[in-house]
Amino acid sequence: MAYGLTDLPPGIELRPTEPDDRDFLLSVYGSTRAEELSLVPWTDTDKAAFVASQFEAQDSYYRQMYPDALFLVVLVAGEPVGRLYLTRIDDEIRVIDIALLPAHRRRGIGSALMASVTALADREGRSVTLHVEPWNPAKRLYERLGFASEGARGIYEFMRRPAAAGLS
Repeated sequence: MAYGLTDLPPGIELRPTEPDDRDFLLSVYGSTRAEELSLVPWTDTDKAAFVASQFEAQDSYYRQMYPDALFLVVLVAGEPVGRLYLTRIDDEIRVIDIALLPAHRRRGIGSALMASVTALADREGRSVTLHVEPWNPAKRLYERLGFASEGARGIYEFMRRPAAAGLS
């Protein structure tokens, strides 16, 4: 199933998350926190417990806040490598979350996913929005794809890419 994301290159697929994906999704989430946790003098057990509790809180929040969202596992050659969570809000497609395991970053997968999301939004006449930490290297990708900051929202920067008809 493509969920409207029809411009994915061969080998990259998406499927809905399933209950059996919990450990995989936890590992993806944990990989996004590894750098900051490397600075904390906690035991590995304490770090794992913290990551698990934060993952559960985030997952619960996303599913309550965005009940109609697409919660998708990213597959490359059939292997789960990341997650992509999307929802439609009024005249926008919100990228709730996009994350890949470290071994699959900087290989063009995220660029392909985001290009597919923006193409879908353009076909629907919607903007694409997302939140990103200002220091996240992915921010440069978003800027290359036409996203512009609309200011800080807590620790995140809120970015928007208008539909193609709205691009100058």
